[in-house]
Amino acid sequence: MTQSSLEGRFLVAMPRMGDARFENTVVFVCAHSDEGAMGFVVNRPLAEPGMADFMAKLGIVTDSERTILRDSLKAKSLHMGGPVEPGRGFVLHSPDFHTQSTIDVNAEVCLTATLEILRAIATNKGPDRHLVALGYSGWSAGQLEEEIASNGWLVTQADPEIIFGGHNDTKYNRVMGAMGIDPALLSADTGHA
Repeated sequence: MTQSSLEGRFLVAMPRMGDARFENTVVFVCAHSDEGAMGFVVNRPLAEPGMADFMAKLGIVTDSERTILRDSLKAKSLHMGGPVEPGRGFVLHSPDFHTQSTIDVNAEVCLTATLEILRAIATNKGPDRHLVALGYSGWSAGQLEEEIASNGWLVTQADPEIIFGGHNDTKYNRVMGAMGIDPALLSADTGHA
């Protein structure tokens, strides 16, 4: 991790940033180094598939189990983690679940990208808190730094309540509010003194 690493922090998209894939998003950065960065959008749930259907498609649960799980997993939706590898699943989760494949991002958030964690979630043996994302957000070397310098992103402390909590439609405004910013007052115009 570099001294100026953004690992474990939030990126908050500036209004009208010019990339519809990231408008009004909050991204949790899991890795950041001189080689690039990787993170997950935490406030953009997918309408389809539902979590139970997703697990059935992967063969984690049977069709009959899917029907049973629909109600218990209904409150948990899949998220669009980003435009890179949108068919691949990742789980951000609390540190109470750990395997050899788990990466500790910080003391409050881990990342695991295996079928094992999805099986554990399906059988109520998984982490207490989790967010399942399809795809991730990635930046090549220097790209994220350029986007920040061009006023595309604000950087702030990450909050596990935002990552794992509900009310996806208010996460962006809650993060902005915690920073003391009213998004309606921000301009899309950029400049440097």
